Amino acid sequence: MKFKLMFLLLVVFGLIISPVHAKKDNSGGLPPGLEKNVRQGKPLPPGWHKKLAKGQILDPDIYHRGVIIAPLDPLGIVTIRIEDKVFRVMEKSREIFDILHE
Repeated sequence: MKFKLMFLLLVVFGLIISPVHAKKDNSGGLPPGLEKNVRQGKPLPPGWHKKLAKGQILDPDIYHRGVIIAPLDPLGIVTIRIEDKVFRVMEKSREIFDILHE
């Protein structure tokens, strides 16, 4: 009986503490080195767009580099061109809705 109780307590403790030690998900933006270059106003390297995917949040510095090519639609999505790539982005949250290829 004591073994079952100790085992149960260890499992519960493990479930409680495991989210605390979980690795932080860095899929919300660019890698730190690219973010630093963008903040310093340096050009984006070739292939920078490959680091982005639908559902990620577009870095504000990159978003502000973009040029609006289609106005806000009823869903709150704006189409912007950043260098040679076109993105459909939620205006308020900067979440990438779609990546269009040109």
